[in-house]
Amino acid sequence: MQPTPSSVPQRRLARQARQRFVEGICSGLVDLDKVVLDFLTTLITQTGTAREMQAHRDTWMLYQQRRAVWTDRAAKAWREALAPHTSTNRGQLTPNGPGNQFELLSDDVVENKILASRMALTLNEQVGPQFDTLRQRTQSLEGQDLDSNDILRPETVCVLLVEQWVEAGMPRTDLQVVVDPLQRELANLLQKQYQAVNVFYVEQGVTPQADLKSRVRRTASGGVAGAGGESGAGGLASQALAQTRDAMAAAAAARSGMMAPPGRHMAGMGGMGPAGPMGQYPQQRMQQQPPGYPQHGMPTGFATGMTPLARARQRAQGVMGQLRRLLTQPATGFDMVNAPPASAALAHALTAHRVQADTYYSGVATLMEDYSPAGVVQVAGAVRERSTELKKKASSAGEKAIIEVVALMFQSILAEDRIPPAVRVWFARLQVPVLRVALAEPEFFSNLTHPARQLIDRMGACVMGFDATSINGSALEAEIRRVVQVIEQYPETGRRVFQLVYDEFEKFLSKFLTEKQATSRLVSVAQQVEQKETLAIQYTIELRTMLKDMPVRDEIREFLFKTWAEVLALSAVRDGAQHVDTIAFKRTAADLVWAASAKPHRSDRAQVIQNLPGLLQRLRQGLELLGVNGAPQDAQIKTLTDTLADAFLSKTASIPQAHIDAMAKRLSNLEDFIGDATLGEMPLNADNIEMMLGIDASSIHVVADNGAPVEDNMVAWAQELQPGTWYTLDHNGASAQVQYAWQSQRKQLHLFAAVDGSSYLIQLRRLAAYLQAGLLVPQDEEGLTVRATRDALAKLDANPERLLG
Repeated sequence: MQPTPSSVPQRRLARQARQRFVEGICSGLVDLDKVVLDFLTTLITQTGTAREMQAHRDTWMLYQQRRAVWTDRAAKAWREALAPHTSTNRGQLTPNGPGNQFELLSDDVVENKILASRMALTLNEQVGPQFDTLRQRTQSLEGQDLDSNDILRPETVCVLLVEQWVEAGMPRTDLQVVVDPLQRELANLLQKQYQAVNVFYVEQGVTPQADLKSRVRRTASGGVAGAGGESGAGGLASQALAQTRDAMAAAAAARSGMMAPPGRHMAGMGGMGPAGPMGQYPQQRMQQQPPGYPQHGMPTGFATGMTPLARARQRAQGVMGQLRRLLTQPATGFDMVNAPPASAALAHALTAHRVQADTYYSGVATLMEDYSPAGVVQVAGAVRERSTELKKKASSAGEKAIIEVVALMFQSILAEDRIPPAVRVWFARLQVPVLRVALAEPEFFSNLTHPARQLIDRMGACVMGFDATSINGSALEAEIRRVVQVIEQYPETGRRVFQLVYDEFEKFLSKFLTEKQATSRLVSVAQQVEQKETLAIQYTIELRTMLKDMPVRDEIREFLFKTWAEVLALSAVRDGAQHVDTIAFKRTAADLVWAASAKPHRSDRAQVIQNLPGLLQRLRQGLELLGVNGAPQDAQIKTLTDTLADAFLSKTASIPQAHIDAMAKRLSNLEDFIGDATLGEMPLNADNIEMMLGIDASSIHVVADNGAPVEDNMVAWAQELQPGTWYTLDHNGASAQVQYAWQSQRKQLHLFAAVDGSSYLIQLRRLAAYLQAGLLVPQDEEGLTVRATRDALAKLDANPERLLG
């Protein structure tokens, strides 16, 4: 169809806008290059393992060589992306044209799209509102939504940038090293250019009015979609997530031999292009959710090493971005930076509620005491009525929108049946305090770490594993009640009270989770096990250093490194580093080294014979401390005495007494010299625990490291687990609901408690292996407030009129 004469100038204006945008981002490549170079330069100055430092230097050197090629290619690719828009006629695919041919996707194409989609997801959080305005204005000029690979889209900019990095001769893994600073600077650049193009549009009189109802439309299949194919009020975040899904779907297709139209990479860029949803023709569409995909978005098994925790955070950021864009659209006009003070009538109503909270809720006292599901439903209804009353007091569209969103969030929270009813009725009383902070601090709607969100998430996560009978009247329920009452009565409306009680709740948890006598005893034992193993490693390192230049026999070295270091560590943990027995064991190490060295002088040999009974006695005492008795002890002592006998006949150089004295002095104050150590293979088992303090370990499931391969990012995830969170543990074929109760000081040992009284003490790398294999799964990966926000958005997608009604 040929464009009408009046539409040609409009499309020419849209083309000029794209050209301005592309020239603007091309000019910003200098700053992108500088940010990457500065980051890599800083990285090579940081200390690490030899392998890490060499890898950082290799990355820096390669970037120095290829940086100009990358920026030149990126600028060229961005400018070439303008080609479809240089004519007033937008290109259309013909049924028998080249677009219907097929090609096999390469892994590089797929991996580039995955990385680019993650970058776009982060960018959209910052540039979303500006891009949404730009998209609407361009759509009003061209009469259709942006193409899925339009250069104006953040994801198109990202995918071209990633492709040119690889084409410039640099590995994708190097790009992943610098992706954080790169995407931050890229977000600033896009934000600036989107603003500039929007100003250009305004100057040309292009200012279409946004309407809330027009932003939501029904698709033919009955789903909800935003204007122009964007999903609801949060099309950008949803599109970026969809793009990642599409890229992974393309990966599955490529690796199974399926084909895709050339140039479109199966899914285009995840939008609604001429070929339909996901850029596919109806007869060519593959399964949209291949195995390994949950319904909420991201793949469950990322080949690129992304942990479920990181994926959950990305999804959460996407949800928050949707909410922020919903509240900042022209229909609501809410200022996410400088929130205006609440209107007089609403402020008065909120203050009155704070002062009369107990009086108000006494009106539904019987409901608050009814912990049955029906009682919770009645409480939710009463709270909803309170929201309706507050909404009537609001004088602006922004205030009404905030009240409605918060009300819908708490409606979702109160419907969460995994939370015991006794706790849900107390959560209900947080709705008005949260509304107060949401009105005063718009950051509540965009910051996942806002203390109000953190508090609700933590309290919710800690109670999800309890049933009504086990939590009613418990210390945990009493603490939640206290927290709610403190918040209700606090005179300030900001984050301060939430931060205060959040810190108090964390302190409460640290005691509550380990206060049972059996758990407390086990925690004490586990902490000492870790301390002992840490000291053993440190003692071994120091002994190796001290003996490096001494002529000491291999048998003596092996005994000191593998056995006597354990004796020193265990004695230091049980009795103290400066206890008389520990000091004696340290001196024994020095005496053994001297006794086993060459003795060319008769006086030295006489001294060895005189001191030998006492030396052997202390050696036996040390072995007994480790539980080495009987025949095994006799065998070790025989090896040592044979070595001492050989020393009498040795003609090698002896060790000067001054060196022995220096070694003894350093050993006596060894704790002043040793540094930090990373635990390797720890001999963790129930017998060791019983040996440490003599307790019965029959109810303790000890899960020690077994050498199973595990990714480093999984180890990092294991170290980030929050005490109090509930998990489903699959151990030895049995499934158990367990609560994460404790982690040791060095995060090497982790304790989980089951409701039946049993405990699971798991070593770090084994814990990471369980997370990696899906044998330990969080019961609430998403977080209570994020899920509540997502539920609220779903209701507003279906019924947008309620936002301002």
